[in-house]
Amino acid sequence: MAVEEEVKSLQGGDAAKNNNMTPASSKMRTRPRGKKGTGANSTTDKSSNPMSELTADEISYKQVKYGDIVAGTVVRVAPHEILVDIGTKSEAGVATKEVDELGREGLSKIHVGDEILAFVLRPEDYESGTILSLARAQEERDWRDAQSNLESGAIIEAQVAGFNKGGLIAKVGKVRGFVPASQLDIAARTRGDRELSEQDLAGFVGRKLKFKIIEIDRARSRLILSERAAMRELRRDQKARLMEEIREEDVRTGVVTSIADFGVFVDLGGVDGLIHVSELAWNKVSHPSEVVKVGDTLQVKVLGIDREKNRIALSVKRLQPEPWTTIEERYHIGDIVTGTITKLASFGAFARVDDGIEGLIHVSELSDRRINNPKEVVKEGDVLQLRVIKIDSARRRLGLSLKRMDDADYTDYDSNETGEWTDAEEVSDEGEESEPTEE
Repeated sequence: MAVEEEVKSLQGGDAAKNNNMTPASSKMRTRPRGKKGTGANSTTDKSSNPMSELTADEISYKQVKYGDIVAGTVVRVAPHEILVDIGTKSEAGVATKEVDELGREGLSKIHVGDEILAFVLRPEDYESGTILSLARAQEERDWRDAQSNLESGAIIEAQVAGFNKGGLIAKVGKVRGFVPASQLDIAARTRGDRELSEQDLAGFVGRKLKFKIIEIDRARSRLILSERAAMRELRRDQKARLMEEIREEDVRTGVVTSIADFGVFVDLGGVDGLIHVSELAWNKVSHPSEVVKVGDTLQVKVLGIDREKNRIALSVKRLQPEPWTTIEERYHIGDIVTGTITKLASFGAFARVDDGIEGLIHVSELSDRRINNPKEVVKEGDVLQLRVIKIDSARRRLGLSLKRMDDADYTDYDSNETGEWTDAEEVSDEGEESEPTEE
């Protein structure tokens, strides 16, 4: 039977201390004795040889000792009693305390005829039968499974049952394992930016996590787990598979794992890709934190792959139409738009009117009066109502006017009457003052 084979694998472990638990029943059912032998041996002095009182049948019964893991068949289930046939002279009983702890619900899951494993708390003697523990058998099996997993380097799953200031407590079967905060994956991925708070740790309670067992000390009931090691191995395997599968132009879903001044790292499922700050949006982004935060789920486009260095370049903005390609559909000469002043130059002021679209208010279009510098009229951050006076999608130019807001002849401006605005374009093209295009 499978249970008997498991017993064989569990036998031979170091025994723990005796719990001195009381029998589940004061009356153990005893198997019928065979006939005593006759002949010369029957006249032997019984006081000098205790074994002489045992029949051949009695000697053939299984002999167990404290700490053995035995297989048995349930023969009786009562509110305060569970009897198990384990092959000894008398049926063994589960410790009373353990039966009571099972309660009605626990007892309802145990049936006559069930094959179970049990831990021998006290072997049979002349006064009482064998006392068993079901919980200790499971605990012993869990310890030995843990040792096997430690030696093989297997990754296990366990539920977080609690926490303390040092880390998490996880239940590995009947064994309590400890996960130091430093061995949590989040601690590794935040690169030590901050220590995990009790609130952080409390958020793990109830969750199932992947772990590797990194230390066992049976004498101290010590089982140390590492989520960090498990996730590192899983990511390595996932990364290898992903690097084989991924292709340029793929669209993938990822989670933001960290933010730097130069861009955002996104976990694609085992490997991190980088979205450079310039690829977050069509408009200019000063810092990635303006657009995303850690934990955000993003759709990204794969721009490039370096398989030798395991690097993947990603983009968010390439999944949206380039704003200048649709500008003539969205804006028309004479439209009134809301713009935010983003930069001042000697020849005018730049205003953002949409994501990725900035227009120029030439100095001559800021005021009816003559001014020497745009700062005499506007400053960075001002939000203004402006009129569209020129659109050139091919050159990515949008001409805006502040002074023509109330001018009915704004359409006349869509010509080459005013050479100053064209001169400003030429100056910016030469690099003296750069007019923004797409960011």
